[in-house]
Amino acid sequence: MKKKIFYGGKVYTKDFKFEDKAVIIEDEKITDVINNAEIGNIEDAMMIDMSGKNIIPGLVDIHLHGAAGADFCDENEEAFHRILRYEASCGTVALCPTTMTLSFDTLSNIMDCAKKASCNQTDTEAHIIGINMEGPFVSREKCGAQNTDFLTNPDIVFFNKLQEKSDGLIKLVDIAPELDGADEFIREVSKTCRVSLAHTMADYEIASKAFKLGARHVTHLHNAMRPFLSREPGLIGAAFDNKEVTPELICDGYHILPTMVRATFELFGSDRMILISDSCMAVGMPAGQYSLGGQPVFMKDRKAALKDGTLAGSASNLMDCLQQCIKTMDIPACDAIKAATYNPAKAIGVLDEFGSIEKGKRASFVVLDGKYEFQSVILNGEKL
Repeated sequence: MKKKIFYGGKVYTKDFKFEDKAVIIEDEKITDVINNAEIGNIEDAMMIDMSGKNIIPGLVDIHLHGAAGADFCDENEEAFHRILRYEASCGTVALCPTTMTLSFDTLSNIMDCAKKASCNQTDTEAHIIGINMEGPFVSREKCGAQNTDFLTNPDIVFFNKLQEKSDGLIKLVDIAPELDGADEFIREVSKTCRVSLAHTMADYEIASKAFKLGARHVTHLHNAMRPFLSREPGLIGAAFDNKEVTPELICDGYHILPTMVRATFELFGSDRMILISDSCMAVGMPAGQYSLGGQPVFMKDRKAALKDGTLAGSASNLMDCLQQCIKTMDIPACDAIKAATYNPAKAIGVLDEFGSIEKGKRASFVVLDGKYEFQSVILNGEKL
């Protein structure tokens, strides 16, 4: 591949701010990031003018269930590829397909499909960087859109069999820490996989114990958990007190109101926050009936819910959520971008390839205009 230089714009750098920089790429990798003023010294390169544009790292979504009419739980490898193509086209260059509460056999088939899809990816698809296993080790009282028929207590053998089936792809696993067997599960599984607290009735003490045992993540903070109260701080208070813990937020405009998003960013700080889409198969599709983990979902006005009104994932991709954060929730752009790129990549251990624009990383980034409107995607050095 001929050397390319994206020059003249502002680059979101490893220092988490926009600078007048040029990005040099070759052979699908970033070979350097230099001042725009220095490009006159470089010869034999394709020059690409980014004047008036903002260049940010490709987005990293570590919690999403589907898109474009397909679900990762379809037990169909082609469904994976359809979602991966859609996500790449919207600026998400790396992701963790997320499962639901289903039977062991179904989950086993999904793991097999994920493994095959990860081995057969094309240059127009987002990269599978892991699997997020949401359920079946969650609370009946806070199950949300999870299927209660398949709920079970945390089970190390169950998990290990699925991890083996996926060839080690599971990078996140969700549990309710109040369930029987949770302590042993966290203590053992956290050695090799990031454990997230989710869909739980845990109080402050139970959640704090889980973090001390090795849990380091919270799934869609504020949703499917006890609220943050003055005399009952619950899981949210425990997460705040344990500074290594990273909380996820769904910023689709429905799951959490703007005031709470701003308050949460202030509470946890930009170094810890992670934006997720929690998207379902309705993303990118017209209003209508869809499904999530086998349950019927109804989507209208980019809101996805079960028949009883329970929110069932989101109908927004991560780029939508990022722009909501910046434009309607008043989160500083540099903080929101960090939460959608660097922080999730760091949380699951893929910073060597994704999460920032630096020498040696994949040449996969997103071009926005001066008002942060989505323009285009450069994936592995090529414009989609």
